[in-house]
Amino acid sequence: MTQDSKKLWSGRFKEATASLLDKFNSSLTFDKRLYKEDITCSIAHANMLAKCKIISNEETEEIVRGLNKILTEIIEDEEGWFNTNKNEDIHSAIETRLINLIGEVGKKLHTGRSRNDQVINDVRFWLKTEIKEILSHLTILRTTFINLAREHYKTILPGYTHLQQAQPITLGHYCLSYEQKLLRDIGRFSQNLKSTNVLALGSGALAGTSYSIDREQVASELGFDRISENSIDAVSDRDFVAECLFNISLLSIHLSQWAEEMVLWNNDELRFIIIADAYATGSSMMPQKKNPDIPELIRGKAGRFLGNLVAMLTTLKGLPQAYNKDLQEDKELIFDSVDNIKIILQIANEFLQNVTFDRNRMYEVASNGFINATDVADYLTHKGVPFRIAHEVVGQIVAYCIERKRLFRDLSLSEWNSFHELFGDDIVERIRLESCVESKNVYGGTAPEEVVKALYRAEAKEI
Repeated sequence: MTQDSKKLWSGRFKEATASLLDKFNSSLTFDKRLYKEDITCSIAHANMLAKCKIISNEETEEIVRGLNKILTEIIEDEEGWFNTNKNEDIHSAIETRLINLIGEVGKKLHTGRSRNDQVINDVRFWLKTEIKEILSHLTILRTTFINLAREHYKTILPGYTHLQQAQPITLGHYCLSYEQKLLRDIGRFSQNLKSTNVLALGSGALAGTSYSIDREQVASELGFDRISENSIDAVSDRDFVAECLFNISLLSIHLSQWAEEMVLWNNDELRFIIIADAYATGSSMMPQKKNPDIPELIRGKAGRFLGNLVAMLTTLKGLPQAYNKDLQEDKELIFDSVDNIKIILQIANEFLQNVTFDRNRMYEVASNGFINATDVADYLTHKGVPFRIAHEVVGQIVAYCIERKRLFRDLSLSEWNSFHELFGDDIVERIRLESCVESKNVYGGTAPEEVVKALYRAEAKEI
């Protein structure tokens, strides 16, 4: 159906807008996805106008019927509906169609509101639902890490700093490190949901409205927790969008760090993980390849999220109060980030559930180096040797072994004693990898018993 493209604001103008301006000014190609939100919020606004006797009940019923018909039209033929629409944005498109359907009564819908408060209210209404979805996906992914930690609370692997073997850890402890990051992400999104869940309708263009409206009724009907306090701030505020973009960016950084480790753990040199065939890809040229495309794409998307955040902040930094057309730029940024983070959370969860962790390989790699060197130093320290002296002694032993292509387990007691007389037969047991991790039994440590305690704490947390 062809929609009337006459501007709703054209009364003051004697000339039609230039065609290039129409193209440059239009946001319909991307804000059309807000059609359900716009119709829902418009129905709530119409109901309030009737309750406040600003328009009649009969007029409101006609408006609501018209809006529901438009909703049905779009749902049944979304592509066709928008392909023939020449309006500049979703709000104008729906209002214009409403007027075409029901005539002059449709022009009363906009009483007491502006596109300025209308658009930001639609975004808030849309985003609070999206944040709830993100929180749901986050909670599921966090649970997967917890389940893996429970399965692998005793599994030993090398822990790294500077991408060099540092100390032995348990895989369960590693998984719970990401559980902690995701828990903080959940907290940030939960706070973001509160800052988003604010009704802006009733703020008008920037000064409020002279009609005796009932903003609390609209908030109640739309499920907003509270109403905005200042009309100028309400139409210009994009803090909640920036917060969401930041939260997505930080979450993506956490996932990118994990993804980088999955890429490394999948390579032929480490072989810590085996990715299920359904969650890996191959090479068009090299038949032996099994590529970790999922974690690579997760890692790659982080730059995109950061770019969206910087773009939003840059747009905001120079704007005078109150509404400016620049704010139209917020939608493509937040739509893109929200859409991508939701699928990333889902695919990351499926990937994790379809990875096999090779316990034997992890243990083998951890055993073939000096990852227990700190524990050798601690052995001497527990016998009264100052740690700095113990550290130097163990450094000399490491150098001795490297020169001779040997490991700690290859040394005789006489060799140990040539470096310090306090080494005894028990050094062999003390530097076993199992002993090393079991000794880290402080709160938050990698010892299996502490991992079990951490699991109980994680499962007891209310999200």
